[in-house]
Amino acid sequence: MAGDATTIARPYAEAVFRRAVEMDKLDLWSDMLGLLGTAAKDPALSGLLANPRLTADDKRELMLEIGGGHLNDEGQNLVKLLAGNGRLGVVSEIADAFERLKAEHEGTIDVYVSTAFDLKPAQEQRLSDALKAKLGREVRITSEVQPDLIGGFRLRAGDMVIDGSVSGQLGQLAHDLGI
Repeated sequence: MAGDATTIARPYAEAVFRRAVEMDKLDLWSDMLGLLGTAAKDPALSGLLANPRLTADDKRELMLEIGGGHLNDEGQNLVKLLAGNGRLGVVSEIADAFERLKAEHEGTIDVYVSTAFDLKPAQEQRLSDALKAKLGREVRITSEVQPDLIGGFRLRAGDMVIDGSVSGQLGQLAHDLGI
């Protein structure tokens, strides 16, 4: 289903992105979609959006109320369009796809690094510089500590994943040994 949601979301994200670029409102759309996407990921709200007992009008009004004063007229129109097409359930995927298009347009990439221990600022800067040289884009690093990695790191940048963690190496060794 996740692949289906991404496929459904892509044309909406691309249309919104084109409009945002045309109107020079990338940050505004990023904020609006971020709000809607975050709200739609809430388990209670996603359950309501998937509830067949609620009409499209009910779902539309619910999302418009959540958006409140944070949605401009075009943002409200998007909610109405998605509700009318039965697509409010993919608004978080639309937001994610929009952010990828925005990052590509701005020449940036988000990198997620999990480490067994806190990264020191100098280490994060060296990693950022190395990734910038390799990827040819500005790098925004988000890091988190995951003690279960034992040592090393796990990095995700777009489609690229590098698992240099001790737990990843042990897992690979177990797989190679058929354990």
